[in-house]
Amino acid sequence: MSSNIGQNYPYARETEPARAAAVERTCAAFEGLRDRVASEATPLPAVAPDELWWVWVCPADDGTGRLHVAGYARDRRAVYTVCDSCGKSFLR
Repeated sequence: MSSNIGQNYPYARETEPARAAAVERTCAAFEGLRDRVASEATPLPAVAPDELWWVWVCPADDGTGRLHVAGYARDRRAVYTVCDSCGKSFLR
């Protein structure tokens, strides 16, 4: 069993407006992230404002970063997430 198995479990949930705001802040904070998301992920469909999205703890930093859903991976069947602390992207 992998030592990072707990990182696959969600940490919290956030509403659609909170998710969109977190992704926007993250893309604005890291140069080139917006272009990388656009090239590696497809946009999310329009959803109701009370729709909830999962948030994960980033495995790449010291546990302070959170992974927010930014879209769906283009070439894999996964949710595409970005870290608000380190700017890395991950598939969930």
